[in-house]
Amino acid sequence: METWQNIYSTFDPVAFNLGDIAVHWYGIMYALALLSAIIVAKWFIKHDKIPIKEEVFDSYIWWAEIGVILGARLGYILFYDTHTMYYLTHPWQIFNPFIDGVYAGISGMSYHGAVIGFIIASYLFCKKNKVSFYFLADIAVIGVSAGYVFGRIGNFFNQELIGRATDVPWGIYVGNTLRHPSQLYEAVLEGILIFVILVAIRKHKTFVGQLALLYGILYSIARIIAEIFRQPDIQLGFIYSNWLTMGMLQSSFFAILCIVLYIITKRKAAIS
Repeated sequence: METWQNIYSTFDPVAFNLGDIAVHWYGIMYALALLSAIIVAKWFIKHDKIPIKEEVFDSYIWWAEIGVILGARLGYILFYDTHTMYYLTHPWQIFNPFIDGVYAGISGMSYHGAVIGFIIASYLFCKKNKVSFYFLADIAVIGVSAGYVFGRIGNFFNQELIGRATDVPWGIYVGNTLRHPSQLYEAVLEGILIFVILVAIRKHKTFVGQLALLYGILYSIARIIAEIFRQPDIQLGFIYSNWLTMGMLQSSFFAILCIVLYIITKRKAAIS
């Protein structure tokens, strides 16, 4: 247990170097997140005999991924970064991986920003190709929930989004403070658990869009729970009193929106 608690003192976030470029485990995990999401989604398309052409879904993947990357980065700048106006007036710096001529990579991504980017990109793709948005979203969320696990493990390896101080025996030291490994809590709650639930009910859904909206509700609940153990972003702190975080606030709005849409969509399906 002592080795586990002191893992950050021995673990190198850099997996290997390509010349002057350091390849971090964080980047590898995010690549695995994308790859696993695609593989899982395609497996269920084939296994469940979902009526969608492979070339259509392959094209959709590119649209969705671009939407996710743009949304995640812009969402971070708008909701979390303290230099929002700088980036808005210098937009070419948003995806600049160099600092003073030295490669530093791109850090700072927002999950809720990624969701917004995903929704916009998916809507545009569906409108262009005359495909049901909810039909595609039901497929995508199963893959997303599986890939999400690698994303949070990437956060853990990168020693970011740290947990709150604790005295539990499975805590890890960040500096001299024992903290919850909240990134792993999120991997389990927001990834594995939701994936298992969606897979279990996928063949019992009663209307198109049920899986997508249920994912939004379940993720929001899981994120709010995880935020209890996660240290608020240092540049923001608590939004209200000593308990409300930005993640909780955004997840609450997202949960309410998904619940309302769930009720409306279910009623429309029942009428038709």
